[in-house]
Order: sequence, then C-alpha cells, then structure tokens
Amino acid sequence: MGTKERNVNDEAPNVIVPLPPVLHRGIIDRRDNTTGSVIMRQGGDLRVFFAFALAAFIFASARGEAMDLIFKDTQYSFQTLRAIAATAGGAADIGECLKTAYRITEGDDESWYREWLRTAQERRKAADGFADEGRTISAHQEYLKAANYYRTAEFFLHGNPEDPRILATWREGRESFLRAARFSRTPIIPVEIPFEGTTLPAYRCLVDDQKVKRPLLIIQTGFDGTAEELYYTVAVFALARGYNCLLFEGPGQGRVIREQRIPFRPNWETVITPVVDFALGQEETDPRRIAIMGISFGGYFVPRAMAFEKRIPFCIVNGGVYDFHRTARLTPELEKMLDSAEGSGAIDREVHERMKKSPSLRWAVGNGMFTFHAKTPSEWFRMTRAYTLEGVADRITCAMLVVDSEDDRDMPGQSRMLYDVLTSPRDYMLFTREEGAEEHCQVGASRISNARILDWLDDRMKRQK
Repeated sequence: MGTKERNVNDEAPNVIVPLPPVLHRGIIDRRDNTTGSVIMRQGGDLRVFFAFALAAFIFASARGEAMDLIFKDTQYSFQTLRAIAATAGGAADIGECLKTAYRITEGDDESWYREWLRTAQERRKAADGFADEGRTISAHQEYLKAANYYRTAEFFLHGNPEDPRILATWREGRESFLRAARFSRTPIIPVEIPFEGTTLPAYRCLVDDQKVKRPLLIIQTGFDGTAEELYYTVAVFALARGYNCLLFEGPGQGRVIREQRIPFRPNWETVITPVVDFALGQEETDPRRIAIMGISFGGYFVPRAMAFEKRIPFCIVNGGVYDFHRTARLTPELEKMLDSAEGSGAIDREVHERMKKSPSLRWAVGNGMFTFHAKTPSEWFRMTRAYTLEGVADRITCAMLVVDSEDDRDMPGQSRMLYDVLTSPRDYMLFTREEGAEEHCQVGASRISNARILDWLDDRMKRQK
C-alpha cells in the first residue's frame, strides 16, 4: 500500500499517514529563481521583466511534475484525466475519451471544445434513441456520459465570459444529467434552496424512497466543478454505503455564476447556513448524523463555514485550503506591485502576453476572472487575499478530516497548513504516488479515494448513533 501508519509526536496527533515536508519556499523566489524573473527600477518607473512562469504560479495551473497524459500542457493533460476518471462513477468510457483526446490539437482551445462537443452530442443522440425505445438503463448510462463530456467541452471557454457557448454548452450538460436522473435506479431529485432572495440549485440523491432517516453527506464543489459532476465522482459511492447526499452549487459555481451571475465570496457561512436549514427540513435527515465535504477550492469554503455553522458534526476537506492567495507565494515586491496602479498595469500586460502562449495560464486566469467577476488579472489576484482561514480556523469545533495528495501541484502544502492550525478533533490523510492517487483531489483514483474517505466517515457515524 502507498499509505502507511506510523507513530508521530504530540504535535501531530491522529495522522493517518506520514506528513509531507513543509514547503518553505515559494515558486517565485529571488534566492533560488528558476523563472527568469527580474524586478527593476528604471527612471523611477517600476517595470516588470519576468518570464512570468505564471503557469507555475497561478493557483489552479501550478502542476509541476504531474503526469503527462496525451498532452504536454498540464491542464490539457489533467482535464483529460479528469474526464476519463469519471468512468469509475459511470460517466465515461475510457476508449471514447482517448479517441476524443487524440483528435485534439495541443493548445488549441477551439479544437478542445469542438472534439469534446462532438463526443457529447454523439452520446446524447444515442441516449435519446435508447430512451425512445424504452431502454432506460442504457439511456441513463449514455445521458450521464453526455453530461460529463459537455462539461469537459465547455471547460476552456471562460477566457471570454460573454461567449454564448458557455451557457449553451453548460445547459446541454445539465439537461443531459436531468434526463439521466429520470432513469436512475435511486432517486435524484432537483431542488432549489432559498438563498438571499433567489435560490441555489441542488440535487437530493437518496438511497431509496422509503422516507426513513439516514445519515446525510452534503457535498460542495470548488473553483470549476458542477453539482452534476459531484454525483458521479462522490455521491454514487456514498449512496452505496447508505448515505443520502445533498449536492449544491453556490456563488461562483455552475448555474449560479453562469445564469445568475453571482460570483464567489469569502464569507461562505452565508451560503452554508441556508443549505443546512434546507437539509434539516427534509424528513429523511438525521440531524445527529450530518457531514459536509468540500472538494478542491471547496476545501476553503467548507472550513470557513464550519467556523460559524455549528450544526454539522463532521467535515471532510479534499484537499484543505488555508490561504488561497498564499498559494501563489508571491514575493513581497510583487505584492507591493499589486497595490499600485502602475505595478498592476505592468502585471496585467505581462499576464495577458503569457496567456497567449500557455493554455493552462489562459484557463486559470480566465476562469478566475470569470468566477470572481474581476476585470483584470491583477484585480483577481487582489480579490483572492480575502480567502484565508487565518484568525478563523481556531473557531472550528467539528471533527475534521483533512485530505492531501502527494503530488498536488494546484495547492501544495495547503492541506498540511490547515491541519496544523486546527484545534478541533482532526485527522490527516495523504494519498500517494505509489498507489496512483497523487493527483489533485486524487483525480484518476476515485475508488481508492472514496473508499478510504468514506471508511473514515463510516467510523465516525457509528460512534454518533
């Protein structure tokens, strides 16, 4: 096995696997600079001369030595793996994913969109045919795959928030999922959660229709996921263990950003409290056995909410995010530049220039600006400063599982950072390269990941009876 138990000192209780070394130094560090970046003053003007390696510096594109799958570009490779990984939950076939990926021109976002859309439309057409013939099992399978492929097709479009294909493609994906839900053997019920004069979209995924009280797992996505994706990556595994699930999207996510145009916000307790209110109003909910899971950027949102929302006894973050802005590990000089009009302008010009050459950077900055409603890259960087658990984490009182991945290049060190500052009952769980689960959120190792995480939750729920 890639994970091992060992004895640890009193400073690190309840460590399920060895702790990784603390990452002390930033990617951009003038003491050991491999980016070619130089910051100079000439004639009193602050100018930036950095081969800005923002693909290794921006939050969601810093993937370092992650595996190459078909593509050399890190996001193209990772998103291909992400699409294929849905096979474990019934939302992909490996062969058709590989066939699609090999048709794509490296670095060409239009090619990516075109080929994944083609595959999505093929599966949707097949699903419609099965549905017309009354073949409900086959229809469910094909609709679920179509939903995944539409989501994948839309992924790299966010550089232009006004691109009509963003909304159109997302809608096709959601409609495919809704059709899959109608043919599901277990209930998948679309619902709307009241929220600040509007609603948040959600799905109640139930073990059965018996109306008996069961443990509930609330699942929250992150920087770029959707509620539909949560079904086939987590919920199907939890349902098999007897958990009802509530999947939802908040500001900055899924429908809420695309149709309702509500961006991310740091004070996520304002989002989670209405969700918990809704959950407790369902007759199947056992109020003593509720857990919440935050995935990727959700690893910031959920702990932030748990510092204020005290009705949930168990929390899982995969992975943990202590300080979203600190993930960039900017030098003090770059931080100062962000706070001046001249410096921000220089950063924006350089970032835009680099985005032309790097698909990963183009996506990371584009999606950040799209989901935060930032007008410029530098504005987005400044906005992320508010997304920190500093001064808040010690208010968390629920039992916490902090999950980490050995080669997580998206947010390296963040899970350990969060684990170290928690004062509530806590466990740390590391997934390793040896077991093939080293990627961000263990993408590509869904069965290993869900098995171990849900085993942890099973044990806590049994004690709660």
